[in-house]
Amino acid sequence: QVQLVESGGGLVQPGGSLRLSCAASGIDSGIPFKFYTMAWFRQAPGKQREMVARKFYGGTIDYADSVAGRFTISRDNAKSTVDLQMNSLKAEDTARYYCNLGSPGNDWGQGTQVTVSS
Repeated sequence: QVQLVESGGGLVQPGGSLRLSCAASGIDSGIPFKFYTMAWFRQAPGKQREMVARKFYGGTIDYADSVAGRFTISRDNAKSTVDLQMNSLKAEDTARYYCNLGSPGNDWGQGTQVTVSS
């Protein structure tokens, strides 16, 4: 049973920074963690869940236009973790952030709340 545990959310003022972390465990497919696409999604109240950043096996990275240049995704395949460094946070970044173990799987963490407010 795959488990994804997020941490690092909280309350931050506009312009501030947060670092989210996600630790994956229980991958029993026989496929090493490094082959999985890892992503961060977010969902604000009343809105659809949206992709924020993802990093593919091989190193290709995608960012949502709204966070490009402010957020950075990184992964440590030896530790089965993926992080999201968020800088220059804005009120519109307020959402619940979810870690996703993507292709060739599709598993989700419980999420961590990020609130950007003065």
